[in-house]
Amino acid sequence: MISPCLLNVALHGLEEAAGVRCKTSGTRAGNPLPGSPVAVRYADDVVVLCRSQEQAERVKARLAEWLAPRGLAFNEDKTKIVHLEEGFDFLGFNVRRYHRKLLIKPSKAAIRRLRNRLAAETRNLRGGNAAAVIATLNPIIRGWAAYYRTVVSSRLFNWLDSYMWRLLYKWARWRHKNKAKRWIVGRYFGKFSKFRNDHWVFGHRESGGHLVKFSWTSIDRHVMVKGGASPDDPALADYWANRRRRSKPPLDDYTLGLLTKQDGHCPLCGDHLLTADQPPQSPQQWERWWLQVTRKAIATDHLVHHGGPGPADDDRTRLVHVSCHRGLQARQRRNPVQQPCTPSRLA
Repeated sequence: MISPCLLNVALHGLEEAAGVRCKTSGTRAGNPLPGSPVAVRYADDVVVLCRSQEQAERVKARLAEWLAPRGLAFNEDKTKIVHLEEGFDFLGFNVRRYHRKLLIKPSKAAIRRLRNRLAAETRNLRGGNAAAVIATLNPIIRGWAAYYRTVVSSRLFNWLDSYMWRLLYKWARWRHKNKAKRWIVGRYFGKFSKFRNDHWVFGHRESGGHLVKFSWTSIDRHVMVKGGASPDDPALADYWANRRRRSKPPLDDYTLGLLTKQDGHCPLCGDHLLTADQPPQSPQQWERWWLQVTRKAIATDHLVHHGGPGPADDDRTRLVHVSCHRGLQARQRRNPVQQPCTPSRLA
């Protein structure tokens, strides 16, 4: 979209106008000088952290004066000066200090939007089966958990799992009005995930698919970016690529184990399975990322061993590109005897 790009162009220099002053040399280059405010901007959303209310009022007046020649102005309904003890919301997060300890959590508005969406989706799926529920809700759960896994979310993830259980049980009761509670629980809940000792996982017994839980996404703390490091700087391309490569993708432990074992490469072509592109910036983008990775980018290949495919949890399972997997299957259909396993670009 062109709108965020134009806003970034129009608001370039806002930090300097707010009076932000940073160190220019040394190991702490990019850190704010003592007494300087700190500005954080994402498109047209701006937060300025000040030392006092008087400084905040001066910065607001200075920015209003700086915005006027550009034909811009603050939205007074959304612009306010608050104390950190009260907290504020920014990009779906709530930043607040609790007893002298700063915590960043998902905002109440973001949680309310998620609850409403999950409830609406389960109501719309009353005519479908468990497989349709799993296919619809899994990307939503994974995307939301991936976006908020860098902040204080463990307790909230557990609470959301309880909320999801109530929604799913209500969905099952509506679908089977004449069945007993024990029958419903036995049909839709059990130990569907072979990698977790959890007997309350919602699943589809015919296909073996199951619904993931929010709490299965591990917390991965955000690592601060070096001061002055811009993703648009060509000289820092290696820095950003290495930074994204070190960040663990929000996949299950078994898939992450296979990625680590394969050093992130496809054994058929030798290229990276996950490219180091710009990471998603919202729950919806994470949702689309997960769908792309699991349905279009990566496939699980169970190698043939002693005349039969190996089980999913043994050493004969590997991750390959979907396109490479289709090519391998086509070659095997043409020549059933040939079983290529060596990467063509690594041989």
